[in-house]
Amino acid sequence: MKKDIRSHFTPQLFTSLKTYNKQKFANDLMSGLIVGIVALPLALAFGIASGVSPEKGLLTSIVAGFVISFLGGSTVQIGGPTGAFIVIVYNTIQTYGFEGLVVVTVMSGIMLILMGIMRLGVVIKFIPYPIIVGYMSGIAVIIFSTQMKDFFGMTINETIPPDFIGKWIVYIRNFPSTDIPTLIIGILSLVIIIFSGKISKKIPGSLLAVVFISVVVYILRYHCGIESIATIGDKFDLGGNLFQLPSGLNVNMDLINALFPTAFTLAMLGSIESLISTSVADGVTGEKSHSNMELIAQGVANIASPLLGGIPATGALARTMTNVSNGGRTPVAGIVHALFLLLVVLFLGQLTKHIPMVCLAAILIVVSYNMSEWRSFVDLLRNSKADVAVLLATFILTLVFDLTVAIEIGLLMAVFLFLKRMNEVARVSVIKNKLDLSHEGEFGHDDEKLDLPKEVEVYEIDGPFFFGIANKFDESMRIIGDKAKIRIIRMRKVPFMDSTGLHNLESLCEKSIDDGITVILSGVRPEVHQMIEKSKIPAMIGEGNICGNIGAALDRAYYLLDKAKEESML
Repeated sequence: MKKDIRSHFTPQLFTSLKTYNKQKFANDLMSGLIVGIVALPLALAFGIASGVSPEKGLLTSIVAGFVISFLGGSTVQIGGPTGAFIVIVYNTIQTYGFEGLVVVTVMSGIMLILMGIMRLGVVIKFIPYPIIVGYMSGIAVIIFSTQMKDFFGMTINETIPPDFIGKWIVYIRNFPSTDIPTLIIGILSLVIIIFSGKISKKIPGSLLAVVFISVVVYILRYHCGIESIATIGDKFDLGGNLFQLPSGLNVNMDLINALFPTAFTLAMLGSIESLISTSVADGVTGEKSHSNMELIAQGVANIASPLLGGIPATGALARTMTNVSNGGRTPVAGIVHALFLLLVVLFLGQLTKHIPMVCLAAILIVVSYNMSEWRSFVDLLRNSKADVAVLLATFILTLVFDLTVAIEIGLLMAVFLFLKRMNEVARVSVIKNKLDLSHEGEFGHDDEKLDLPKEVEVYEIDGPFFFGIANKFDESMRIIGDKAKIRIIRMRKVPFMDSTGLHNLESLCEKSIDDGITVILSGVRPEVHQMIEKSKIPAMIGEGNICGNIGAALDRAYYLLDKAKEESML
């Protein structure tokens, strides 16, 4: 058992290296280089869209990508900045500056580590699908809307509001300032990104677009006199030290309290996206990732990245699947991808200043389209009203208010809907006069039907015994007028019991004893039995009245009735 637990908290890299060979290294090397090429334009685009400089996006891919591959619980996961974080990072920087982003990212990293230590990796995978689709679709629409200024080359001399509706009001008001050469280059970039995959799937369309469009814009600027197409170099100073430790951090409890909800949102989004990515990859490779170790790796990455000047990171599904499809099968591929990006920054970093902003905007428009999951969104609209309510609530809250609010309200709605469904499924049935045991096999007969004495009543609980069904139990007891002398409670279909259910059962036993009714528990499962053993119930009803099955419970009831008759005759 200890060995099994230890293996789940061992980085996959260490396990993979035990059977490593030249062929695996060759596959990982090639795959890592290809993933690095794919990650290059995305990292630049995510950095700019997040409100920081492009090299911070690259730095995040290098630092977080290395840490996630080195410590992660997946053999193929590729880590780095993703579209899901853009909105949170941008809003945090606007409000608290980059120093505030460092604090909130480190806090989220600590939360992720604690999630992994507490083995919550499996639990997070069960977050309702409508919530995930609602978040991702909302984030996709926001990312799309943030790229309109650069894609159309609009000249906007007023501050663009952070809220979704305010942004579009400003865009519509400034639409006449659209720069036609920039728009044409943007459309050309989209065409290359979208259709290049039909020509060659080996070379990513985003990289083709960046290289080709950068050359075209360079010619237009320096040989044709068209200088209206903005490049990275026009907006960012790419000089200076890449790895910069944050300075001037003033961390206090007021700041921590203010940033705690945002940190929680980052941690939840990071855990959801990374574990979805590993689940999809596991389905293709046939491997089984260690989700708790993956969360710990994500946490360490989100502590290391901001402290070295980067932004939040998580597992990136598109880059992970690129790694899988190109033959990467161990974390070495992810490490190669990070080292490749480091070499690009060190030796080719100055070339990035020639990349047009509109090309990166086109890349993010395609990213937002892929994130939107609009087909899943439309399909979910055909589901139950509850699922539709959760989907639309998270989607609208993400757009109109804030992603933090959307996650909090979405999770709260999911919890209430889960409890509602559990309460609807759970039943309490009351049996008097005749007990039908057909097909239960507890007595060895398939057609067993027993007549119950008028002094015995049987309650059967079907489903978890929590606070919701506790109320149903009270209702069922009130319906019965005449009180029996013996009350058998069948619990064979109770998979678990919470503290409220246990308290309710204690109250039931106490009330029954006060009314002169003997309580017998039947078919209590081991997990539930452990809870009952720690309560007052065994002392109240007696150990002998906790029976393994209904047969033993009925025998106990007949024995008690006979004993009561003998005592009354004396």
